[in-house]
Amino acid sequence: MTPRTVLVARLDNAGDVLLQGPLVRAVAAGADRVVLLAGPAGAEAAALLPGVDEVWTWACPWILGDPPPVHAADLAGLTERVRALAPDEALISTSFHQSPLPLALVLRGAGVPRISAISVDYPGSLLDVRHRVDGDVPEPERALSLARAAGFDLPAGDDGRLAVRRPLPPGAPAHRGHDLSPGYIVLHPGASVPARAWPAQRCAEAVEALADAGHRVLVTGGPGERALTAAVAGTRGTDLGGATSLAEMAAVLDGAAAVVAGNTGPAHLAAAVGTPVVSLFAPVVPVARWAPYGVPTVLLGDQDAPCRGSRARECPVPGHPCLTSVTAEDVVAAVGKLVRA
Repeated sequence: MTPRTVLVARLDNAGDVLLQGPLVRAVAAGADRVVLLAGPAGAEAAALLPGVDEVWTWACPWILGDPPPVHAADLAGLTERVRALAPDEALISTSFHQSPLPLALVLRGAGVPRISAISVDYPGSLLDVRHRVDGDVPEPERALSLARAAGFDLPAGDDGRLAVRRPLPPGAPAHRGHDLSPGYIVLHPGASVPARAWPAQRCAEAVEALADAGHRVLVTGGPGERALTAAVAGTRGTDLGGATSLAEMAAVLDGAAAVVAGNTGPAHLAAAVGTPVVSLFAPVVPVARWAPYGVPTVLLGDQDAPCRGSRARECPVPGHPCLTSVTAEDVVAAVGKLVRA
């Protein structure tokens, strides 16, 4: 039998890619090889997903928030690469506000014989399986429903939760003398979209309050967030800003008693390692779709704020009230609830 190669595409951020885990495992159960086409911000997360055999990276002009220009040579290069791979089929996974049809056109031009996607718009001959999903379904379930529509399903015993490859690497900060014995709290202050971030001053107050309550607090962030994490950690938290790869951050989150984060990648990474989350959730996107999936969660933030459903990147309401209404004491109480549970 000819080996069956399936191309799965998800072209946005790390958190979005992590939410594709159940879809990927379903496809892997029915394929010999899974190649995941990811954007630059999602490639590292793609490599963490069980079932992925190879990760391709491509900066998509119609998906990325800071999109590159459209170049014919770039599209031709992707077309030729897909043609050389010769996948038996492709699944294009998108958020509810993204269209799969431009990529479907490229893949069809590359000779992919069967293409499946969720599409509100009429796809003509671009899709072989046009799947539709109504309502605010959690993103992992929405993606898995696409896999099922394409003829793939989870293997027996797979509970459909998020997951990462194991064993995880040791957290790099442990090699620099930081105490990573289990039981600490992780606070992740950053977010790729400013409207989804809890203000830095509130984060710093939470570190102090958590320390007062007897918790060890680790503050995480990417290489570009070192100034933020240093300010938030202060003198009572441990600053890990820029100190970990994504896989190492997964190991750090895995050892936490709870994670405090906004609607951003590390919240989904925490869910993927099974750690409870205090979710500081701005309602600019639906919480039903994007809340941490499959783990105990305490949701904080005004879900009826005026910014609700706006998909704003910058808060459109003076004072950012949906999240500034959350206090350090609220976070301490939420952490206590999760730790006691």
